[in-house]
Amino acid sequence: MAATTIKEFEEIKLEKEDGIAVLTLYRPDKMNAFTGKMMQEMIAAFDETDKDDDIKAVIVTGSGDRAFCAGADLSSGAKTFDYDARSGDGEAGRTSREDVQRDGGGRVTLRIFESLKPVIGAINGAAVGIGVTMQLPMDIRIASDNARFGFVFNKRGINPEAASSWFLPRLVGISKALEWCYTGRVFPASEALAGGLVSEVVPQADLMSRAKELAREIADNTAPVSNAVTRHMMWRMLGAEHPMDAHIVDSASIYERGQSPDAKEGVMSFLEKRPAKYEGSVSKDMPTFFPWWKDPSFKWISKKGG
Repeated sequence: MAATTIKEFEEIKLEKEDGIAVLTLYRPDKMNAFTGKMMQEMIAAFDETDKDDDIKAVIVTGSGDRAFCAGADLSSGAKTFDYDARSGDGEAGRTSREDVQRDGGGRVTLRIFESLKPVIGAINGAAVGIGVTMQLPMDIRIASDNARFGFVFNKRGINPEAASSWFLPRLVGISKALEWCYTGRVFPASEALAGGLVSEVVPQADLMSRAKELAREIADNTAPVSNAVTRHMMWRMLGAEHPMDAHIVDSASIYERGQSPDAKEGVMSFLEKRPAKYEGSVSKDMPTFFPWWKDPSFKWISKKGG
């Protein structure tokens, strides 16, 4: 089945093929460097994949074989990270005071965190700055053997962003997270694998086929509603105070999902030794208690003594 475009964008591509969406960062002449427009388009792309019940998994990759994303676009020079200085430039995605103050990378990672579909990162080359931190809320990350990673923020006189101080230590541990951030060094895919940042490294030529193989395994064998619930149970319980918090949600979900046509199909397909065909959709069949959490609102930190 040929890939079809889900929606036209300028700095990304969003295509669908047989139930799998591929979001490609698409600024090939700029090593897919991140901009305000790319931020807006990525957020919009995940809105599209969430509402399309035909999509069972999302792959995120970069165009070309040099870079996944080379970090923030530095064409604004010294004021690249001075959002107040740039607010008069009419940068896409920064139209209000809150937009000026908020970290754009964090807006992307929070949107990926909220995804109702499993997200696979296929890291095809250089991934530094926001190019690596945007990967952290993706559920599975695989890298090509020529991929390079770098949390280079402290080398640029700023600090890690995109909510990475929450995500990164949970993925790789506090010591490794601080080592990578303190040194700011760019490291190879082999170190990313050893540190737990990626789950596997494959030859560049095999990267997308491997990512699609993983996505296909999800799409063909598991229930979309179960995946959406599981995704949020796993991620959100990382911050839970006690396992009872998980037990409460587990119990409510098992109770409701156990009565669903999906559960009946899962059991009967196993007993009848045939592939399951799950009809439940995230647009109509999520548990009645979902979402069970209340997301905090963005709030600007006041100056000390202010």
